Amino acid sequence: MSTNTIAINQSMDRFNDHDSVWLFGYGSLIFKADFPFIEKRPAHILNWARRFWQGSHDHRGTPEAPGRVATLTPDAGAVCAGMAYLISPQVFAHLDYREKNGYLRLSTDIFFEDGGQQEGLFYIAREDNAAFLGQAPELDIAHQINAAHGPSGRNREYLLNLATALRELGAHDAHVFAIEHHLLAMAPG
Repeated sequence: MSTNTIAINQSMDRFNDHDSVWLFGYGSLIFKADFPFIEKRPAHILNWARRFWQGSHDHRGTPEAPGRVATLTPDAGAVCAGMAYLISPQVFAHLDYREKNGYLRLSTDIFFEDGGQQEGLFYIAREDNAAFLGQAPELDIAHQINAAHGPSGRNREYLLNLATALRELGAHDAHVFAIEHHLLAMAPG
């Protein structure tokens, strides 16, 4: 599969005839909403776990020294906390470009923390995309994140901002917090 997923995502037309659709963010979309939205609400999705297994060659790293960013992996019984944004389909072009490095736009049920649920969409980078780095010990992930930087800034900032945003949501993520623990013990690379 090509790393650039813009064309694939543009062919996903499930919500194109809607006036608005809910988008679930679980990584940088929680703390960096650089797109117009109508409403935002804390939410979660089921049976997916957040993992720093996706390479970032275009935002938080380079092709020569990729960073690591969040994706989701199937995990029966898991609850992944994040932020849901009500957006218009016109925002897809921006999001498809932002998430172009291996992420696919898929539909899912989104559960709002204040009650109710809605079908919406999210972006995930599956293990069959060219930028997928896969599992590694959290200490090794922290070392790679600490050293990486790219056009969108230091990879370290991404992880630390996400950990802070999750705490503000009252969410616990053992994987993210373990990487954060290791990062905080390292001098910035």
